[in-house]
Amino acid sequence: MKKPEPVIPLFKKFIRETETGKRLKKNGERIKKGSIENYKYTLNNLTKFSIEAGFELRICDASKLNKRELTSEKNYWKKFYKKFTEYLYKNGCYDNYVGANIKTIRTFFNYLKHDKDINTGDFQRLFYVRNEQVEIFVLSPEQLKFLIHDTIFEESLTPTLKRIKDIFVFGCTTGLRYSDIFNLTNKNFELQEGDWYLKIKSQKTKTYSFIKLPDYAVSIYKKYEPKSAKTAVFKNITLFNFNKNLKLLGEKADFTTPVAISREKQGKASQVNKSAVKITQTRFCDKMSSHMMRRTAITTLLILGMPEHLVRKISGHSHASNSFNRYVHYAQVYVDKEIEKVHEKLNTY
Repeated sequence: MKKPEPVIPLFKKFIRETETGKRLKKNGERIKKGSIENYKYTLNNLTKFSIEAGFELRICDASKLNKRELTSEKNYWKKFYKKFTEYLYKNGCYDNYVGANIKTIRTFFNYLKHDKDINTGDFQRLFYVRNEQVEIFVLSPEQLKFLIHDTIFEESLTPTLKRIKDIFVFGCTTGLRYSDIFNLTNKNFELQEGDWYLKIKSQKTKTYSFIKLPDYAVSIYKKYEPKSAKTAVFKNITLFNFNKNLKLLGEKADFTTPVAISREKQGKASQVNKSAVKITQTRFCDKMSSHMMRRTAITTLLILGMPEHLVRKISGHSHASNSFNRYVHYAQVYVDKEIEKVHEKLNTY
């Protein structure tokens, strides 16, 4: 039996080769920075787990193992999965975060197998990736209309919050991702026969969108239009400061309705004790973030009756996208509630 190798140094090499571009996607593109950051989070979790749980992290070349040793190695990785996930859950993590760590570890195993020619025994197939459907938060059409048209509210804002509102409204209209919004230049805006269009290629999906802009979105563009074609339309702001100010904007807009949030651990709602489900009470404005822009744009188009295939064309979602189907479900629930209001009025005389 070949001497086992420690996992942590191999994992560090996996990250380093990804950062330098030695390890690429199957299509030859470099791995995104966000993915590399996730790798680092997983490395940190593995290191802490190994120390705190006293669990030695090592890997053997499965091609060097006999039948008994192969069974023993399989049991070792089963034990690792059980103890590592238990460690994360014990430290307050939920299914989506635990699942993201496991996905990274599976990617690491594939790297060892295909890039380093280490026969891993494909034990990563034992690692189950859990996902939880966390409730999505979006602006209602009424809330979006308030931010667009209420001039008294607009005048009450500081210059910083006015800028945050403009960017947020623009995002809620176009459905662009946060990163794509701050890469817009004058070249992305085109005037055709009196109408303005936004031409954009998503950094994430590499798909092109050609979106007709309403008058209020054109006004926002004109407000920040730079003189140089190479200068970004919206001056950059850190994601932390954007989300911080966005929550403040929501508070000032009185988007303070309490919302209930429940999370899952191992497929079940997390519990405070044996009889109570853990539900955290918070305000709607506290859940406002950059993600809400894209989600609001998609659900608003669906709520207002745009056919699904056209919304997908704008958003860049595939036909089988699970996330898009969640937006469809949300939009239908909203429409159902509005229909119920009409029915209640008709039921009374």
